[in-house]
Amino acid sequence: MRRKVVQQRARVTNALEALRHQIGLALGAARNAHRAAEDELARLRLEQLVVSVGLENAATDPQVAEHRNDPALASVLSWLENVKSSFYADWADGPERLRQLVASAAPGPAGRPPGEWLGRLGTFDGTKPPELWRIGSATVDGTSIGRPSTTLTFDVAVPLLDESHLSITSVPKSRATVDALVENLLMRVLSTFTPGAVRVHLWDVGQLTAILPNFYALSRTSAVTVHDPTRLVDLLDELAGHIRRIHAHTLQAGYPSLPAMRRATGKRVEPWRIAVLYGNGEDLAPEHLRDLKRVASGALAAGISLILVDVPTVLGGSVETISLLDDRRAITSMTGPDVVVDLDPPLPAGQVASAASRLAEAIVTRQGGPRSFFDLLPTEFGQECSARELRAPVGFHEGEPVEVVIGDTTPHALIGGPSGSGKTNFLYALLGSLTARYSPDELALYLLDFKEGVSFAGLAPGKKDESWLPHARLIGVNVNTDREFGLALLRFLSDEMRRRSAAAKEFEVTNIAELREQDPDGHWPRIVAVIDEFQYLFAERDSVTAMATALLEDLARRGRSQGIHLILASQDIAGIEAFWGKPAVFEQCTLRIAMPKARRVLAEANQAAVAAPRWHAVINHESGVAHGNQLAHIPDASAKNTFPALQRQLWQQYATHGRPRLFDGAVAPRLSESTAFGTLAPGTDRPRALVGQSIEVADNAHGIELPTAPGRNLAVLGSSRTEALSVLDAAARSLARQFEAGTAEFLLGCAVDTCLDEVDALANLLAEHGHKAAVVTAAELPALFADLAERMSHSDGRTFVMLYGVDAVLPALEHKELGKPSGLDHLRTLLKQGPSKGVHVLGWWRGVARLKDTLGFNGTEDIGAWVALDVQGSELAPFCAGQVVHWSPRPGRALFFDRGTHASPEVTIPFHRPEADDV
Repeated sequence: MRRKVVQQRARVTNALEALRHQIGLALGAARNAHRAAEDELARLRLEQLVVSVGLENAATDPQVAEHRNDPALASVLSWLENVKSSFYADWADGPERLRQLVASAAPGPAGRPPGEWLGRLGTFDGTKPPELWRIGSATVDGTSIGRPSTTLTFDVAVPLLDESHLSITSVPKSRATVDALVENLLMRVLSTFTPGAVRVHLWDVGQLTAILPNFYALSRTSAVTVHDPTRLVDLLDELAGHIRRIHAHTLQAGYPSLPAMRRATGKRVEPWRIAVLYGNGEDLAPEHLRDLKRVASGALAAGISLILVDVPTVLGGSVETISLLDDRRAITSMTGPDVVVDLDPPLPAGQVASAASRLAEAIVTRQGGPRSFFDLLPTEFGQECSARELRAPVGFHEGEPVEVVIGDTTPHALIGGPSGSGKTNFLYALLGSLTARYSPDELALYLLDFKEGVSFAGLAPGKKDESWLPHARLIGVNVNTDREFGLALLRFLSDEMRRRSAAAKEFEVTNIAELREQDPDGHWPRIVAVIDEFQYLFAERDSVTAMATALLEDLARRGRSQGIHLILASQDIAGIEAFWGKPAVFEQCTLRIAMPKARRVLAEANQAAVAAPRWHAVINHESGVAHGNQLAHIPDASAKNTFPALQRQLWQQYATHGRPRLFDGAVAPRLSESTAFGTLAPGTDRPRALVGQSIEVADNAHGIELPTAPGRNLAVLGSSRTEALSVLDAAARSLARQFEAGTAEFLLGCAVDTCLDEVDALANLLAEHGHKAAVVTAAELPALFADLAERMSHSDGRTFVMLYGVDAVLPALEHKELGKPSGLDHLRTLLKQGPSKGVHVLGWWRGVARLKDTLGFNGTEDIGAWVALDVQGSELAPFCAGQVVHWSPRPGRALFFDRGTHASPEVTIPFHRPEADDV
C-alpha cells in the first residue's frame, strides 16, 4: 500500500515539473514576441516620423535626433533610401507611361489635340466608348525624383460615360474656366461618336438660357436639351424614367446593365446621355437631393453620366472630382492633391460654334427627312419569336426607330387621338411592323372597328384584291350598332384565356413563354385584339355594358400571363361612364399612345400630346407619366398601295393560313355563304331551320331544331315584310337541304297578297330540288288547316307549313259553323299536336297581340321559338318565360329566342335574299 502511494506521488511531481517547464517556454516565447512587437512598433513609429519630416530633412530634424542612438533608426533610414531609389528609378519612366495610358484609353478626339478633330464628324459607333477624356496636363519637378534641372510632363484625363460621374468645384470668378472645361469634355465626346449617338442635358440653377452658348445650334436637335432652371424635378424625373425603362429592357433581355448588353450583343441600342447640372454651391432642396442621389446610383448602368458643377453632395457609385485652384489650375481625384493640373485652354469659340452647327446638320441629314412605311419593315419577314414579348418600331425620332413593346410589363395599350389626328394610320403602321416581324404562328390578330367605316376591311379578301392579312383571325367593321359583336369577341378571348390557363396548369407553368417551352407542339401564338372606338361597347346602361365591363377587366388583369393583349383605341375616352370608379382596365394599359391633341390618354400632368406636331405620336410605356415620353414621326402607312403591298407579300409567304372571318355590320349575310348552311345535309332526324346569322366570333347561324316533339313551331313577329320573308325563306331553304327529294312537303300559305310573288318563287325553288311544294291562298287556308288536322295522325313524313301573314285571315278562321270546329281551332290543334306527328308550323304574325289571339289562353307553349322584328321588347315577355326583354328594333336586326336552348333572347341578323335584288 505504501509503495503505491510513493509511486502516485512521483507521477504527480513529474507532471508538475513538466507543466512548469511548458509554462516557462510559453512565457519566454511571449516575452520574445512582446519584445519583437515593441521593436516593430518602434520601427514603424520611426518610419512614420521620418516620412512626416521628409527623408531629406531627417538628418537635421530635432525629433529624429532624439532617436539617433536607437539602433533601429539606421535600418529605417537605410530601408527608406532603398525605397526612394527604387521609386525614382520607376518614376523616371512614369510620365511616358501615363502618356501611353491616356493615348490608349483616350483615342482620337478623347485625348488628341483639338486641331486634329475639332469640326470633324465622329465615326465611332461601337459598343465600348473611350475610358478616359483629356482635361489638361501636369508637370513634375525633376529634382524631386533625382533629375535636377528637368521637368516631366504627363497628360491628365478623367473617366466619363460608362465609367464614372464627374464633380467639379469652382473658385470665385472662375465660371469661364468651368464652362471651358465642360465645353472641352462635351465637344470631345460629341466629336468622337456618330451624330445622334450622344444626348446632352443642360441645367443651370442661375440661367434660363445662354448655357454653353456655343452649343446653341445643337439645341434644335435632341443632341442638346436645355432645361428650365426652376424645374430640376422635371429633368430628374425624365432621367429616372429613362433608368427604369432601360433597366426593365435590359433585365428582360437577360443583362444586368446597358453597357453589358451592348458588349454582349455588339449593338448600340440606346444613345449615351450626359446630364450637366450647374449649381451655385448651395445645398439642393432635400427632395431634389434625394432624387439626384437615386438617379446617380443607377445612371451608369443605364448609359447616363452626370457632370455636377458646384452641387455639394456625395453621390453613390463611381465619382471623380476636379477642384479648381484658380482660373487655370486644378487638382483631381485621379492624380491626388499633390499634383496640380494645368487645364487645357478654352476651345476657340468660333470653331466650337461652327462644329456644333455642322454636327446639327449631320443629325438632321441623318434623319433623312420623313421615313417611309417600308423603313419600318425588316429585311426578312417572320424571323422574330413572340414567346417573351412583341417588339416592333412604329416610327422614327431623329433617324432612330421608336419601338412599341407589348409583353408582360406593358401588356395592354391605350391609343387616343381626335378625328384626323392619324390614329388609323398609326394602327396600320403598328400592324404592318408586327406582322412583318412575326409569322402567323407567332401572332394572331382580332381586329374590330366600331365606327362607321371600313378601316380594317381591306385586310380581308375583297372583290378587287383577293389577298388578306394572314395573321388576322377576325375582322369586324361597321359594328357601331352591333355592340353584341364586341361582347362576343370579349367572350371568345375570355374562353381562350381559360383554355390557355388550363394548359398552363397541366404543364405546371405560369405564363405563355413557359407554356411554349413545355409544349413545343402546341399552338400558342400571342393574341392581339385591336378594338377601335371601343367606347361604343359602353354606350348604354344595359346588360351589354355590364358584361363587357366585367370581361374587359378580367382580360386586362389576367390576359398578360396567357399572351392575350388588348389595344383599345378611341377619339376621346373622357366620357366612358362604365369605367368611372373602375380603373382596373386603364391601370393595366401601361402602354399609352397619344396622337396630337389627344386628351386623357397620358397622365393628367403630361401635356406632351398638346404640343406634338402632325403625323407624330407620343409613345409612352410608363402609364402616361411624363418621363416615359418618346416622340415619334409615324410614316404614312395608309396611303394607296402601301399596306396592300406588304399584305400581298405576307399572303404569298404564308399561303397555307386560312382567310379571316369578316363581319361587316353594314352588309347583310348571304345564306349560301354561311358555314352553317353549307354543312347541312340529308339524314338527320332533328332538322334545323336557320333563321339568321348569329353575332359571334365564329361563323355560326341561329336556328331552331324541329324534332318530333311538342312546341317545335316558329313564330316570326313584326310588320317588317322584307325581314319576315328573309327569315321564312332561310328556314325553308335550310330545311330542304336536310331531306332527300320527295321526303318533305312544304305548304306555303300566303294571306298577304303583296307576298305572293316571293312565295311562288320559293315554292318553285323547293320544287326544283325535288320537294313537294304547294302555294295555298288566303281563302284556302281554313280548309288546309282542317285537312292537316285530320290527316296528321297518319302522316308518315315531314310537313312544314309556312304561313305568311296568317293574322290577316283570323276573321275567316274564327268563323264557326254550329257543331263543327272553326279554322282557328284546327290551327290551334295543328300547333299543339302537329310537331309530335312531324308537322311543324313556321308562321309570320304581324303583331304580338295577333299571335296571342291566334294561340288563345295558355297557348304560348306551342311556340317553341320566335324571331322578333320591329317589336318592342316589353311586348315579348309572355313568350320569354316572363323575363324582361331589353330590345328596341333596329334595321337589319332581329331578336331570336328558342325556349329549348336559350336562357335569354339573342340578336340575330336576317339573311339577305338574292331575289330581293331583282325586286
